[in-house]
Amino acid sequence: MTTIRLSKHHGLGNDFLVWIDGDLSAGAELARRWCDRRRGVGADGLLVATDVTHNSATMVLFNADGSRAEMSGNGIRCFVQGVFGCVDGEFVVSTDAGVRTVLAQATPDPFTVVASVSMGAVSTLAEPMGWQALGCAEGRPVAHLSLGNPHSVVATDDVHDVDLAALGQLVPHVNLEIVAAGPESNAVTMRVHERGAGITEACGTGACATAFAAARWGLVSPLNDEIVVHMDGGDATVRLHHPQQGEVTLIGPATFVGWVELPG
Repeated sequence: MTTIRLSKHHGLGNDFLVWIDGDLSAGAELARRWCDRRRGVGADGLLVATDVTHNSATMVLFNADGSRAEMSGNGIRCFVQGVFGCVDGEFVVSTDAGVRTVLAQATPDPFTVVASVSMGAVSTLAEPMGWQALGCAEGRPVAHLSLGNPHSVVATDDVHDVDLAALGQLVPHVNLEIVAAGPESNAVTMRVHERGAGITEACGTGACATAFAAARWGLVSPLNDEIVVHMDGGDATVRLHHPQQGEVTLIGPATFVGWVELPG
């Protein structure tokens, strides 16, 4: 029997399987099987690496439901660790959302790296189909944004005072972020329902969309060009380089969980 070897990683609890030189034609089916938390290994997504060189690779992301996603901020950090290891270096990753540069740094923990990802520009989107079903009160801050994948960010007083699962199911075709100010002046708190995965502990592109929206809405001090985004799985930092153009960098960890061997 042949075997397929994967590595498993997480970025702030947002977990991924990395498959080097994997079969893209089977990616959707295998993502559904392998990412199942009861009948498979369990993960939020499957990252397939192709065209690997010493400092570059192509990343294709399949969500846990088998759908193909353009980009993941946590996933790309896990991808770089899975493909290149726990080393210092600058790596170029081609994604369905475009080319991203990742600067990785080893840490005292041999299983964890910290990586800065140039995420490109945040852009605005039209209101997604079915948005009115959420019933947002008139005047509530809402932003529909893209980082290569679609996000809808909604401000609230308390991120835990909403039924995020129910709201997310009303707009399953977008990533839904619920955000509140603080508790620090340079920080926001966020929860997320991800397209193709459901509620996850963290979302890197969602953190970028949230930080961008929070700065526009005045939820953080205008003196801060680095915003801490508190999520259920931990904290990421988003650097706003050019607020008007929307250029952002995402900074956060990736942690190696272990090797997995599955029948081919």
